[in-house]
Parts: sequence; C-alpha cells; structure tokens
Amino acid sequence: MTQTRDIEENPIEEASPEEAPKGPMRERAQAAYENTKAKAVEKKDAAKGFVYDKTPEKFKHPSDIQVRFRTGVVYVTVTVGCALLSDISTVIMLCAVAGICAGEFFYMLRSDAKLPNELLGILAAVAYPISVWQLGLTGALLVTGALLIALLVWYVFWMRARVGDVGVSFFGAAYTGLLLSSLILVRMGVPGFWGGVLVVGIFFSVWANDSFAYLVGSKFGKHKMAPRISPKKSWEGFFGGLMGSVFIWCLITFIPGVNMSLPQAAAFGVVCGLFGVLGDLAESRIKRNSGVKDSGTIMPGHGGLLDRCDSLFLVSAVAGVLLVYGGCIPYVFA
Repeated sequence: MTQTRDIEENPIEEASPEEAPKGPMRERAQAAYENTKAKAVEKKDAAKGFVYDKTPEKFKHPSDIQVRFRTGVVYVTVTVGCALLSDISTVIMLCAVAGICAGEFFYMLRSDAKLPNELLGILAAVAYPISVWQLGLTGALLVTGALLIALLVWYVFWMRARVGDVGVSFFGAAYTGLLLSSLILVRMGVPGFWGGVLVVGIFFSVWANDSFAYLVGSKFGKHKMAPRISPKKSWEGFFGGLMGSVFIWCLITFIPGVNMSLPQAAAFGVVCGLFGVLGDLAESRIKRNSGVKDSGTIMPGHGGLLDRCDSLFLVSAVAGVLLVYGGCIPYVFA
C-alpha cells in the first residue's frame, strides 16, 4: 500500500516503470509493478489448484479449449437459467455479476496506482439492480446521489484520498452496476417468461457478436482495427461480429410482447454491436494501462468475469434505451 501511495503522490502517477525517471522513483515503480504482477500470478495459480483438487481424476489434465468450454457452459447455463426463471432470480444474477465485476475493476485500478473505495463502489454496484427493480429510474437516481454523498464524506475525512480516487470509485460502480441494471427494465417490460427470453436474447446478441468476430477474424482477418489496444482484433472480424448481432436481433422480433420490425431490429443490432466493440476495447485499454492480462481468476480459461462481460455493460444500457424509447416494450414504472 505504501509503495502504491508513493507512486500515486508523484506528479507522474500515470507513468509505467519504464517511463519513470531513473533513480529511486523508477526502482519503487518497478518494485510495485513486479509485486502486483507476482500477486496476480499467485492468485491465478491458487484458483487453478483449487479447481484441480476438486476435479475427478478422469477430467484432470484438460486442454485449454476444454477448460474454456466447461467454464463457458457453466456461465451460460447459470445466466440463462436465472434470466428465464423470474424477475427476482434475474435481479440476484445481475447483482452478483455487478459486484464481482466491480471488485475486479477496482483491483485493476489499484494496479494502476489508484486508491478506489472498493467497499462503497461494490455496494453501490450491487444496489443499482435492486433499486431499479423496485423504483425504476428513480431508484438509480437515489443510489447515484447516495454514492456521491458517501464518496464526498470519504474524501473529506480521509486525507490520503484524492479527487481521482473519488472519480474512479464512482465510475466503477456506474460502469458495472448502473449500466447493467438496464436489463431490469427490459425484463419487466415484457411480463412473465418472455421477458426472460428477451434478456437472454440480448445476452446472445453480445455472445454472437464476440463469436462471429472471432471466427471471421481468425479466418479472414488481415487489417488490424486497434493494434495498440487489442492487437488481435481486425476489421474483418468487426464486420463479422455486427452480422452476428444483427442476426440475433432479427430473431428477437419473434418474441411475444416485443413490437419491433425487421428493419428496426437490424438497426438495433448494428448499434448494439458497435457499443459492444466499444465496451470490449475500453476494458482492454484499462487492462493495458494497469499492466494485467486478465481482470481476475474466477473463470478458469477465461480470466475474470469482467473479461466476459466487458461488452455487455454498454449493450445492456443501449438495448434498454432502444427498446423503451423505440416503442418496442413499455416502460412499466411510468
């Protein structure tokens, strides 16, 4: 903690160890970087060891693809099951996702020499879906106001806190909790089982975007889209991902209770696909600035939950706005 604060209070707080001036400052920056990297590796190895000990003998020594597949199946099954079951199960699932992703977000920012208030940030991220479930947009406004007041009190009475720490704490909660809570409006806009199907459709549009982008990019990708942020992404994969998003949104038009034409669905698919890519690149930028490969270790073979949900946050908010203000579903809290 002392090493991190030393780095942060220096005017070059954003600099990497290589960019720091020669002398004691560079040594402290390098030591803090190496210490953070070592802790991340140790945590990842511990998670792998725990999973390995609990795995039956016949399933041990799987390939990386097998690990990714098994983890993905569990993630998709839990997500789809909670979304389809009821409003309450959807809220619980979104609270869990928001809280875990907020924790991973703050972990990465600490690696980048920031000192966010994890307690307030995670509590607010979890509170957003609950507040929207009960009060709609009014609930989100109340949580936002309470979070800002709490962060201001923390900033005033904890002398080591800086304005940047307050901003990071607020952004982490809004990024993971506020945006994701838009799915509550979608879930309740179409009553019963079909509201869950609509939420699942939005999830599948994100997954289709990622899958089509990977398949097309790995096969035909030649032109790099953002080599300094995410070197593996290509323009060919980008357009392939948009096709996948449009395809799923066209299928959403068949859900009972959703009033959306095919041209409208295609337009929504393109818009959500664009924001999904933006969310993916934003998280890649955060990881690159923090010097970490993965946001966490909770999903073996995939990294952290934030790595899998980076596109979902913006898509959730955009989809909610498009569906409600596009007249496709009613706003139930009006």
